Amino acid sequence: MEALTVAVLPGRMRALVEPLLPGWVEARWWGSPEELAALARDAEIGWFDLHDKPPVLAAIAAAQGLRWLNTAYAGVDWLPLADLERRGVALTCGSGLTTHQVAEFAVMGMLAIAKDYRAVVRAQDRHEWPDAAPGTRDLAGSRALILGHGSIGRAIGRTLEALGVSVEPVGSQGPHDWRGRLGEFDWIVLSLPGTPSTKGMIGAAELATMKPDAVLVNFARADCVDQAALVEALAEKRIAAAILDLTDPEPLPAGHPLWSLDNAHITMHLSGIPTPASLQRAAERFARNCGLFREGKPLEAQVDLRLGY
Repeated sequence: MEALTVAVLPGRMRALVEPLLPGWVEARWWGSPEELAALARDAEIGWFDLHDKPPVLAAIAAAQGLRWLNTAYAGVDWLPLADLERRGVALTCGSGLTTHQVAEFAVMGMLAIAKDYRAVVRAQDRHEWPDAAPGTRDLAGSRALILGHGSIGRAIGRTLEALGVSVEPVGSQGPHDWRGRLGEFDWIVLSLPGTPSTKGMIGAAELATMKPDAVLVNFARADCVDQAALVEALAEKRIAAAILDLTDPEPLPAGHPLWSLDNAHITMHLSGIPTPASLQRAAERFARNCGLFREGKPLEAQVDLRLGY
């Protein structure tokens, strides 16, 4: 009888994943960090996702027979990529699983600023009927620079183009002259992976070249932006606003200045929280990748461990 391949998988995904698993996979389900620690050493296939990262890293270190590690997180900069490469472990990530919901959050924030939807809600709370819309910006006819043209950047771009926005994308390996053109755009949208080259890419110098009515939209990584420089620019109204799905730290402490800035729109990293639809996509992709793994073929959403995405 052919030996089974041990897969150590999250119990919270069992109802979605188990019916899709091929017969050669022996699934062992974990429901707590302690269960993960106990099961990880036998894993040939691992899915170790936890919000608290140290138990995940410990499980990876313990799983010396690991051949494929799956994560539903799109960003993998927190994982030991060099060690996985040295050990010959394939890594698949959650790229594309939450694309549409993240894009919807980004465009929702842009529309909320353009129409000052905060003021609309507050007027309703006060039972007031304003004579004019509090926000008079139109997305149609505006210009957006999208830094990062993966699945999320493309989805944001398509949605904005449908609203009449002129979109200019720059891929992760794209031209570097975008800095000299920041002053041309109404919206600067970040949707890049977190890598050493993207850290601090928007700092004081970049903020200083933006238009006074420009809006920075960050759905990439918190460290892509010099947060202290951004707080200063917002406080001094040197740019109009920022939409931040990511901050440093998370959650923000109660007294952090970002909370009190009326032109900081914080979405609390909610955009990528799994929905029922994205969880189903994650289960189906994992099942497809089981077949590809068995056949020795490249996996869907496989990470280039040297590039980090």
